Amino acid sequence: MRRYLDIRRIPLLWSRRDNTQNESSPLIPKAGSAREDAQELGYVTNEFKLAGSNNGQDYNSPAFSRTETYYRYSLMDYFLKYFLFLCNLVFTVLGLVVLGLGMWGLISKESFAQEKIGSIGTDPMLILVTLGFLLTVLCLSGCVGALRENCCLLKLFSIAVLVLISAQLLAAITAYSLKDQIGSYLRSGMLTAMMHYQDDLDLRFITDEIQSNLQCCGADNYHDWEINIYYNCSAPGVLACGVPATCCVDPLQNGTVWNSQCGVGAQLLDEFTAQSVIFLGGCLGGISRWIEQHNGLIGTVGVVVLGVQILTLFVTTRLLESIQRHKVYM
Repeated sequence: MRRYLDIRRIPLLWSRRDNTQNESSPLIPKAGSAREDAQELGYVTNEFKLAGSNNGQDYNSPAFSRTETYYRYSLMDYFLKYFLFLCNLVFTVLGLVVLGLGMWGLISKESFAQEKIGSIGTDPMLILVTLGFLLTVLCLSGCVGALRENCCLLKLFSIAVLVLISAQLLAAITAYSLKDQIGSYLRSGMLTAMMHYQDDLDLRFITDEIQSNLQCCGADNYHDWEINIYYNCSAPGVLACGVPATCCVDPLQNGTVWNSQCGVGAQLLDEFTAQSVIFLGGCLGGISRWIEQHNGLIGTVGVVVLGVQILTLFVTTRLLESIQRHKVYM
């Protein structure tokens, strides 16, 4: 039996082995085909590079190197990505805070009550709600777009920032061209706030802050408070011919207690006597003086805000280019 196995191992001379591949089985790889394909591919790649260099073409261009080039993010790309993410995250939180303050103001004043819902459109707190909502949505799109590398959100964010920059430039140009009429607009707004002083808590708060901080009374002078039905001299109440306590030079009684009646009957006093009790100058002059004194600060803040928006737009555009280039070579 052992001799028989040894004989079976010796190939016979007349036996012919078929070393060719069966054409009916194309999925079976040929022997040594992987090595030959690799050598052939290397030869073709070198031939392409030599031909490109002879013809003055760059063999590192995408036409030659797409199969072998993989674009990687640089450190600058990562810095821009997380810088844009963190900036938008901060402004998203700020927008939520503004939105929360606006909603808190509306709820605390019961502006959603049935008898007040009709006048909610003129509520100043609605400005905070709208501003906070728009700021939150805008910055949230930039935040998520930068973190997730979402081109659609980043394009939406960049378009919104571009529109915002254009609107600010247009508003600045309009304000500069209408600078002679701004005073009349401020005067009409101040008189409207004084007329509804007792009816609207928001207008009352704004008017009191302006008069106490700028040390003024009324729009042009303290006699402007006659426009209010409660401070009019023909009014039957105790406030007739008076002014609010924020017009008083010393509204604190004994230096500690707020005296809300310190301006009673001030409109009946002559200017010499009234100057020791209330502020005689109007708030329009105070606003003009405040703008002149802080002209440089206002301009600096405006330039910084506009510069931050332009920088954000540049960073977003640069990040979009990096993301799109990375997706091409993936």
